[in-house]
Amino acid sequence: MPKNVFVQGAIPPEKISNSIAKHQSKTSIGGHSIFLGQVRADDVDGKTVVAIEYTAYEEMAEKELGKIREKAFSKYDLTCAHIYHSLGTVKAGELCFFVFTSSAHRKAAREANRFLVDEIKEKVPIFGKEIFEDESHQWKVNQ
Repeated sequence: MPKNVFVQGAIPPEKISNSIAKHQSKTSIGGHSIFLGQVRADDVDGKTVVAIEYTAYEEMAEKELGKIREKAFSKYDLTCAHIYHSLGTVKAGELCFFVFTSSAHRKAAREANRFLVDEIKEKVPIFGKEIFEDESHQWKVNQ
């Protein structure tokens, strides 16, 4: 299981660029795939989302993330897989989810990335509360 999956607040763009830079020395990698989840300023019933407050059942989430990551490695020919998700408040326009896969070939990196994102969204107990400009809020439904 990768360490420090959860990041407090928004995922800084520097984390993404640093992750890419660290892989330049791994010359067996031929392809990377990156998914970046960003908070949208959705209009919900005439109110605009200004942020999402993320919470998680961390112990269960980490166990489930470990299972999903292991399954991705058994299913796809991966070199690396990194997963980061925000906890706490993330403003509209900021990054909240970062999945980075690497493989000798692009197809495995892309397919594994999609698999990881879909499985995490479906199975991992991470919850988002949409916060509106009037400070009201509601639980977000994953799509």
